[in-house]
Amino acid sequence: MSTLTSGHGGNPSGIGKRSVLRVLLGTGAILLAPLLAMQFTREVNWTGFDFVVAAILLAGTGFALELAVSRFADMKQRLLWVAAIALAFVYVWAELAVGIFFHFGS
Repeated sequence: MSTLTSGHGGNPSGIGKRSVLRVLLGTGAILLAPLLAMQFTREVNWTGFDFVVAAILLAGTGFALELAVSRFADMKQRLLWVAAIALAFVYVWAELAVGIFFHFGS
C-alpha cells in the first residue's frame, strides 16, 4: 500500500488553489500582529525587510505543511513531516530573532 496520495484532483504538486489561498491568508493574518503592535508600542520595531523575511518564512512553512499533509496518507508519516517542518520553522525563527546558535559580529 502506497503512502503517497494523488493530492488535490490529480495536481502533481499536491497543492490546490484553496491551499494556496489558505496559506497566503494565514501568512497575512499572522503578519498583522507585529504590524498592529507597532502602532501601540515602541517595543516592536520591524522594518520592511523584517516583514518580507517573515512572510517568506511563514508562507514557505505553510506550503511545506500543505504539501506534507496532502502527499502522505499514513497518519504517522504526516505527523513526522509536520513535526520536522514545525521544528525547522521554530529553529529558523529563533535564529533570525536572537541568534541562539550562531552569533555574527561582535
